[in-house]
Amino acid sequence: MTLGRRALVFALLLVFLTIGPASAQDLIVGVASVIDGDTIEIHGQRVRLFGIDAPESNQLCIRPTGQGWRCGQQASFALADRIGRATVSCQPHDLDRYGRVVAVCFKGSEDLNRWMVANGWAVAFRRYSLDYVPDEAAARRSQVNIWSGAFDMPWDWRAQHHNR
Repeated sequence: MTLGRRALVFALLLVFLTIGPASAQDLIVGVASVIDGDTIEIHGQRVRLFGIDAPESNQLCIRPTGQGWRCGQQASFALADRIGRATVSCQPHDLDRYGRVVAVCFKGSEDLNRWMVANGWAVAFRRYSLDYVPDEAAARRSQVNIWSGAFDMPWDWRAQHHNR
């Protein structure tokens, strides 16, 4: 390889390293597939919804009658129904410990993270953000969805079922 070619290869390598692969700050836009109540996938990229925590897919909640219901599964269905086939745009905040992008996602101008909490399908994940605490309080007062009965907070449920 000639000195000129080496210099060109080196320059291109520097450009790639400077720009690098998509960062956690790049807007993610596309049709979303719902993984669960707080995780979607766009173009093969998993996106965890920032500031919220939804019941796990196999988590049960208890209705006032004492009957169990699959609230985690229903939260997933609610998010999927809300999104439909619309284009979703996600503004990344960070990466989680599993390497997923953590983002606030929108259907048009609607904050989907806020919608999930306000409609009682998720709780504000105070450990990471206080952004959705007022929405959670309103959903709790209205006793909608998970707030209509009893449930374990998703992080407590995961801790209890982690080794099963």
